[in-house]
Amino acid sequence: MQQPDFTDNIPSRDVTGHTTTQDARAAIIAEARRWIGATWHHQACIPYQAVDCGQLLIDVYVKCGLIERPETLYCPRDWALHRDGEQYLLDIVEQYAHQVDAPLPGDVALWRIGRVFSHAAIVIDWPTIIHANSDENVTVADASCCKLAQREVRFYSIFGDR
Repeated sequence: MQQPDFTDNIPSRDVTGHTTTQDARAAIIAEARRWIGATWHHQACIPYQAVDCGQLLIDVYVKCGLIERPETLYCPRDWALHRDGEQYLLDIVEQYAHQVDAPLPGDVALWRIGRVFSHAAIVIDWPTIIHANSDENVTVADASCCKLAQREVRFYSIFGDR
């Protein structure tokens, strides 16, 4: 069965013509905000309807014209609990971004869940993030006072502005 196209009622927006890094960062946050309220669903990417944390990152950065859509392979939902190799999320992020000490708006935060870095969010203004979470769907959260606060976190940026 073919997935329904939920994008018909969503106005098209061109966010690829950024004139500054600040414009690009604002576009990332604006696009991520469009996902708020979408249902969390493992490996889904039905625009503004259902997504997981990795697909959220990919779709936002692709729609902003900042990356090409990478190929993602199937992985079971609990893969992070049983694997040591960073075969999915970290590998994809490191194709496009470099690790930074502190995030700026529009950067990526990755947390170690289980044995690997397997949860991602887009930084609005650290510690405020937008992420797809199986408990809360796509939401704005404060990473300093939720379950993520006690986990190892790394930050990544596609921008070379520092």
